[in-house]
Amino acid sequence: MATGTKMRQHAELIVDTCFTVEKGDVVTIITDDQHAHLAKIVADVAAERGASPVVMNNEAQVARALADTSFPMAPPQNLHNAMLAADEIIIMTNLEWANRFAHVSAVKESCANNVKIASVESGMGEWDLGLEDILASTDRAVAAIAKLKGVKECHVWSANGTDVTVSIEDRPALQVTPIRHRGWMMGPLPLWAEVAFAAVETKTNGVIAVDGNMLGIGVDVVSSPIYWHVKDGKLIGIEGGEDAKRLEKVIEGVPNVDVVAEFAFGTSDKSPLGSPSEKGRIGNVHFALGDNKNAYPGGQNSCRLHLDGVIRNATLEIMDTGGFIFREGKWDV
Repeated sequence: MATGTKMRQHAELIVDTCFTVEKGDVVTIITDDQHAHLAKIVADVAAERGASPVVMNNEAQVARALADTSFPMAPPQNLHNAMLAADEIIIMTNLEWANRFAHVSAVKESCANNVKIASVESGMGEWDLGLEDILASTDRAVAAIAKLKGVKECHVWSANGTDVTVSIEDRPALQVTPIRHRGWMMGPLPLWAEVAFAAVETKTNGVIAVDGNMLGIGVDVVSSPIYWHVKDGKLIGIEGGEDAKRLEKVIEGVPNVDVVAEFAFGTSDKSPLGSPSEKGRIGNVHFALGDNKNAYPGGQNSCRLHLDGVIRNATLEIMDTGGFIFREGKWDV
């Protein structure tokens, strides 16, 4: 149960451990109506550290974008300017909106401007999390990145029907872990941890069976798997039930959304199932359709959407060496 004491402790974890806010820092906190009370607690802690926090409530855009995936994700100019002027950007909004917001040019510009940027996951005041958990998820990510250095191709499969190969040749890894550094790509914290790549846009082949969270269709977990049929990096068909039909409607007519843009996997044993956070959980792999140019080194595909789909309890094999990252959802690095 969240208490005032616990929320305060977690606000301190965000400010002191995850963002390492320092005296004199300019902190832009982006929030919505649902999370405004939590944003105030984080702002109070940042101010106590000698920083200058400003809370910007972006409810109007968040609500409209969640109701309609065609509504622009790019921030209004006043918010865009506040992001570029910040030392830290702390995003405390609906997490699905934040995940999609990570792929706008304002975030890329902020990273290029050497800002620390991340979104805060749901449940502040209720997390079962300590520094040792954060360090462990980080260590796993670092170990996996080392194991994948120089790798050209991976093979992912699962009991629910995923059987797909993906190329990461010459694509640098993104480490998305809770202790943020300047210039790092945006990601959620403090539970989430992942390693992500821009998939080579013409070399993903097979079937991706999304059986966990699917961004953009208004559900936390799909009611039955959505099957993406992929050839030479492009989506050539979708099968499944009602959730598959929702996804088809969301992507209909969107330029360049048919490209498999991202390949990523979780390294945290604390990321909860049943929300976008499960992308960061050990054993889960996710692929994304759409944009990888704004967020991932080497990415070539530009699109107004970036829609992640989670594969639970996956096996992730390194084709070059025969080694594994996961075996049936179990860590194997």
